[in-house]
Amino acid sequence: MARLTDVPVNVLNLERFAELLQPEAYARFSRAVDAASTLFEGRVIWNVNSTPKGGGVAEMLRSLLAYVRGAGVDARWIVVSGDDPFFALTKRIHNHLHGSPGDGGDLGAAERAVYEDTLAGNGEELAQRVERGDIVVLHDPQTAGLVPIAKDAGAHVVWRCHVGVDAPNDRVRGAWDFLQKDVAQADLLIFSRAQFIWDGLERARVAIIPPSIDAFSAKNQDIDARNITGILVRAGILADGDVDPEKRVFLREDGTPGRVDRSIEAFDDQPDPVPPGAKIVTQVSRWDRLKDPAGVMKGFTDHVAPATTAHLVVAGPSVAAVADDPEGLSVLQECHAAWKSLPADLKERVHLVCLPMEDGEENAAIVNALQRRADVVVQKSIAEGFGLTVAEAMWKARPVVASRTGGIQDQIEHGVSGHLLDDPANLKAYGAAVVSLLQDEDRAAAMGAAAKDRIRTGFLATRHLGQYIDLFGPLLD
Repeated sequence: MARLTDVPVNVLNLERFAELLQPEAYARFSRAVDAASTLFEGRVIWNVNSTPKGGGVAEMLRSLLAYVRGAGVDARWIVVSGDDPFFALTKRIHNHLHGSPGDGGDLGAAERAVYEDTLAGNGEELAQRVERGDIVVLHDPQTAGLVPIAKDAGAHVVWRCHVGVDAPNDRVRGAWDFLQKDVAQADLLIFSRAQFIWDGLERARVAIIPPSIDAFSAKNQDIDARNITGILVRAGILADGDVDPEKRVFLREDGTPGRVDRSIEAFDDQPDPVPPGAKIVTQVSRWDRLKDPAGVMKGFTDHVAPATTAHLVVAGPSVAAVADDPEGLSVLQECHAAWKSLPADLKERVHLVCLPMEDGEENAAIVNALQRRADVVVQKSIAEGFGLTVAEAMWKARPVVASRTGGIQDQIEHGVSGHLLDDPANLKAYGAAVVSLLQDEDRAAAMGAAAKDRIRTGFLATRHLGQYIDLFGPLLD
């Protein structure tokens, strides 16, 4: 029988946001937090997803729930389990919701049986934990089938969809049909942007909440130049000689110091690390065809490398560590095959790296250092639900070149706080945008400064938490 897994949740003090927000904004936020501790007294807010690490949803939950606990609310996080056929199916649904064929498989009666049988085991245990009046927040397609089970247990049920597409095709609608009988029973439906809302849903029960980042997490906290260098050298991404242990430190979520000790996973035939002083272009994302890592490489080698001396770092998580993404290994292998076909001089300037996942905060610290060291951050996704890596890079005042798709276009103001690509398949335009920022450092710096301001005013956890409080109050009434 499938079993739920509890994910530990820390407690974070919300007073730290006083240094980031304007006084009036912080005062409003404090009043909302005080009201929340009374509103949710005696209730548990359960969050359910399909993985505790690897991906934006898990990362966002880790910080948000810690702040919810810091507000005096009992917030808990559990993860559903499943076998390979279940996760292959849910990855297919994910791809279909983006309009992509994925593995080319069907969403028929046999698939429905796999889906329901797996979630029935998880649901049986969920029903034993939930008490009447609790709130259950279910995240993404992997958990949608738990909506009726949580409802029967007497909970207020919220289903949150982090993926979607602006212009749905028949494949997208087929995924809607597969999930809709479960989703339609939720008390509240949350999407990341209005364009993602499905046809046929009761609009009175639909809300829009864009995702957010935690400015104080290991992935986004300020780190100085010597620690940036030290972390990347120890991880094996940057070549810069020996580095003392104190030059690769970061602050953990609980306030204790951490140190980067692990190195990246790389293929045996990969080039030496990036040389000191070289300009770096980077994309950090899952090994997912919709993130188009192969296209990022080809656009770089065809249109950026000939005009610059920059290096490209394409980074993603260790494929063995992300349980709900069965396609990761094959995508990584495709990228490696493409790299092997490059001329020798270009091979030396393209780096495929898998980041260690044994310690989630150590992984985050490496990503933080890599994004801060990058001269340009790219996110050339073919489709995107939101793209938290864009917000993360913008918070670090990096100039970002990203596709005009999904929630990315809600974050970036084209030409001001980043550069939006109208067609991610247009590799020449992608290359030209990157080259222009590499060659015009003043423009890149101005764009990065505007990007940080953009995230500060609209995409931090305080806004996110306030929206949850505003929505859940009427739900309980």
